[in-house]
Amino acid sequence: MESSDSKFPRMHVSLYVKNLAATVNFYNTFFGVSANKIRDKYAKYILNNPSLIISFIENPERVHSNFGHLGFQLETKQEMEEKLELARSKDIVSKEEIGTACCYAIQDKFWVNDPDGVQWEVYYFHEDVEFNDPHYESTEATACCTSVEEEKPSKSLIITDEMCVPGTSCC
Repeated sequence: MESSDSKFPRMHVSLYVKNLAATVNFYNTFFGVSANKIRDKYAKYILNNPSLIISFIENPERVHSNFGHLGFQLETKQEMEEKLELARSKDIVSKEEIGTACCYAIQDKFWVNDPDGVQWEVYYFHEDVEFNDPHYESTEATACCTSVEEEKPSKSLIITDEMCVPGTSCC
């Protein structure tokens, strides 16, 4: 076993899909590169930045709707804005969230959905905060968060549990 400070060189994700051709078309657009390998009911992309291997296996019976989401954190706000503009030009953006309070962090992000409904979040992390959008836990939520300017108090406001009512936008 390697030491606890060792790094994994590349992440691998494998997803089941309903229609491999539609999936490959979407990911060619989203990633901006063609699949490295396409076989009968199988496709694989090897990305260098981020270091990711992602494969897709056509098997409609195994596609699940309660997966969650995948995402990419970008290094700069400018990089996120450039990726957003590119995704807009390709007409694949499903939602934009600028200044959101999601997962106890202020983030700018956008979302895309692949043909099977897998959500991808592309985001820039601003800073950690002590509140999370309650919308995130709603079963009706289509993405992680809502706008901090519209929904959240100033981060300088101290909020206690007694002040917050579930379902409101206070914490």
